[in-house]
Amino acid sequence: MSPAALKGFSTASENAHTNGATKARTDGFGTRAIHVGSEPDPETGAVIPSISLSTTYKQNGGFEYSRSGNPNRNALETTLASLESGGAYGLAFASGSSTTATVLQSLGPNAHIVSVNDVYGGTFRYMTRVAAENQGIETTFVDLENADDETIAAAFRPNTKLVWIESPTNPTLRLIDIPHIVSLAREASSSPLVLVDNTFLSPFYSSPLLQGADIVMHSLTKYVNGHSDVVMGALILPSHHAALTEKLRFLQNAIGAVPSAYDCWLAQRGAKTLHLRMKAHGTNALAVARALERSPYVEDVIYPGLASHPRNDLAYRSLSPHARKFVDDYAERNADGGFPYGGMISFRIRGGAEEADRFLTATRLFTLAESLGGVESLAELPAQMTHGSIPPAERAHLGIGDNLIRLSVGVEETEDLIADVEQALRVGVEGL
Repeated sequence: MSPAALKGFSTASENAHTNGATKARTDGFGTRAIHVGSEPDPETGAVIPSISLSTTYKQNGGFEYSRSGNPNRNALETTLASLESGGAYGLAFASGSSTTATVLQSLGPNAHIVSVNDVYGGTFRYMTRVAAENQGIETTFVDLENADDETIAAAFRPNTKLVWIESPTNPTLRLIDIPHIVSLAREASSSPLVLVDNTFLSPFYSSPLLQGADIVMHSLTKYVNGHSDVVMGALILPSHHAALTEKLRFLQNAIGAVPSAYDCWLAQRGAKTLHLRMKAHGTNALAVARALERSPYVEDVIYPGLASHPRNDLAYRSLSPHARKFVDDYAERNADGGFPYGGMISFRIRGGAEEADRFLTATRLFTLAESLGGVESLAELPAQMTHGSIPPAERAHLGIGDNLIRLSVGVEETEDLIADVEQALRVGVEGL
């Protein structure tokens, strides 16, 4: 698909007229989510794409074999490229992990990666156990939030091919100044690509391609699908990376890291309400974070949208253009400071593993479970669950202790979520 086919949705009737001239306008995020990739079927008039379950196609019909291309996958990829501001190409994968694997496979043998140190446990595992053993890839993990420029620059080598960023990181929600890291990468002699895993904020809150990134990655399992019924991943690239896109697409097809037509259909359905859900996730998370901040049972709260967060200014500067409009409108209506910044919160309960376990078993609406980003609220203990594959010493260095709890705040009624957290905190700390 060409970049032109993947740009923001607009029609002649929606053009803006200025001084007698016709100026095309790009539709807003929510409009694109609903319409791009879901144009009415020219034969039936259906406004929702049908599910194409065929594995093979008559030659010269546009498709050949479903591993290489499928109408539902193409439609989802078109939607994703439109939603990720600055995107031109979208690639949907069978999982977030297969997305990671394909990117690292594209680096070839004996490459070097600079990665944020507080990276998702599955990514850490693939870099250190799979890519290292099978490709000879070495990864240098750097605190990209706090390290000075000299330390970061010293991490680059002549064979550094990729800089891997999560922002916010999982699970300590560290914020990375993406444009600054991009500028350091551009100064490196090896000219590494910069990839940003945008899963936590989704295309609604953050637009890394507009901040200079070369590749954006998502675990579509999380916010984009949003209903905890699909396992998928995705890459989105800008128009100047056509050759890289084709390389990744070739590897995807050769490896077979492709999603089913039905999963693509579900993820595209989920994406249609992404803008609505992310606003609700963010509003609820801010309210819960404030409740945690007030609680005597909590040591500290990590939510970049809180006015008290040390990098609250960076959080605001990192907002996508459409999210900034939402946040500014929110601030006009609410004078209590802070702003919605995604649905993820981490906090440290007073005490240790025993108090954390009691809290996690006492919640009624926050289900003890891995994953995140669904409409339902979830809670987990990273040290024992999502980040159990990281060595204990490294977990301690990153601040992932036995009392660190991660919440994925859903879209339930705000007052109910606050009440659930407050009663579980009492049980957790007081043992009542």
